[in-house]
Amino acid sequence: MFPSCCLALLALVPLTLGTNPGVKVQLTQQGLEYGRKIGIAALQQKLKTIQIPDISGTEKVFPIGKVKYSLTGMTIVNLGLPKSDLALVPNTGIRLAIGNAFINLHGNWHIRYHIIKDSGSFDLAVTALTITDTITIQSDETGRPAVSSVNCGASVGSTSIKFHGGASWLYNLFTSYIDKALRSALQKQICPLVADTIKTLNLHLKTLNVLAKVDKYAEIEYSMVTLPSISKSSIDLSLKGEFYNIGKHQEPPFSPIAFSLPPQVKNMLYVGVSAFTANSAGFVYNNAGVLSLNITDDMIPSSSPLRLNTRTFGVFIPEIAKRFPGLMMKLLVKTVKAPSLSFQPNNVTVQASGTVTASVIHPNGTLSPLFILNLEASVSARLYVTELKLAGQITMDNFEMTLGTSYVGPFQVQPLDNIFLMVLKDVVIPMVNVCLQKGFPLPAIGNMNLINTELQILKDYMLIGTDVNFT
Repeated sequence: MFPSCCLALLALVPLTLGTNPGVKVQLTQQGLEYGRKIGIAALQQKLKTIQIPDISGTEKVFPIGKVKYSLTGMTIVNLGLPKSDLALVPNTGIRLAIGNAFINLHGNWHIRYHIIKDSGSFDLAVTALTITDTITIQSDETGRPAVSSVNCGASVGSTSIKFHGGASWLYNLFTSYIDKALRSALQKQICPLVADTIKTLNLHLKTLNVLAKVDKYAEIEYSMVTLPSISKSSIDLSLKGEFYNIGKHQEPPFSPIAFSLPPQVKNMLYVGVSAFTANSAGFVYNNAGVLSLNITDDMIPSSSPLRLNTRTFGVFIPEIAKRFPGLMMKLLVKTVKAPSLSFQPNNVTVQASGTVTASVIHPNGTLSPLFILNLEASVSARLYVTELKLAGQITMDNFEMTLGTSYVGPFQVQPLDNIFLMVLKDVVIPMVNVCLQKGFPLPAIGNMNLINTELQILKDYMLIGTDVNFT
């Protein structure tokens, strides 16, 4: 719808003024141009539905006197909008300008003067038609953006009428009267149809995922926190970009810091996602209690000589083999606070603090704790866009463990490093990556696709540059 690309990309919700955004969206002139092409095609189809009512009247025509006339059955046979432009008006909206448009009409004419009646058909060519309008962006009752038309104007430059049938000497006398009536009828129809075309875009804007479900634990909110910033070269949106537990919108103990998108020209659309957005996800999942993992021996690669049993651990901690000979073990790895992500140029690092609780599994299935280790880990992340989602993959950088509690007497933790490195790299990291590869939804409307997408890691945020199309 008109102009469906550029305005659809403005898609996001109610304002919480004074809050820094977690996500920023920038629509460039290229995006505006794509929207113009789609929008003009939609507007052209809409204008072809112009229905001009029958026109009748009485005019004094020199020298024959009063002539009654009527024009009926008028239909559009051709309509073109060969020249159009969309331009950004700073702090206002989007300016539409259409020039050199044309409309060709066909209809029937009837006249009566004194006792004489005559009739025939006519063709009307409207040329040099201009249409101007300003498209503003507001918020509807649901908090989604709503677009509207203001200051629409339409002007018919010139017309040419050809009559067919009847007495040509007569209808040439009142051509100017018919021309005036048709001009007025056309101009009354055009702006309402332009406004209606723009208004229909709101049906598509209602499909915006302003509160997008990620999984059974989390959702992400893409609401506008300030009004759009409109310059001559782009439209910039500031979005909340915050994860919440489903049904429980609790703010994290940290706030987004201000960041700005650099001027861009290569792609139609740019999306900046701050570290705040990612860290709010960590806060949510930590609150949900899902950042934990039970690890048993069947999860260890069969090729590994290191097993989760008292025999392997007994080599390093003899007391374990002495007290619990020949038993299997279980590890519980869980976070003790939300992980912290940071963006530096070309680098994404995640710091995680947790514990590893080792327990022995008795034949009846009960557990006896052996020890608890404190874990500090650092991982690197690779982020990428897949379809309409942002996904990731992590790799282990380094980790450090210290003894928290021991139920089997004192022991040195360092000799266990190889065991836990294997557990983290071969079990924990792959399972985390399975979750990260599912990704979380980016702001979008129903039939939007991203193409030619590139992702850069900058200081404190990542920048997604992309083109779009709508199917």
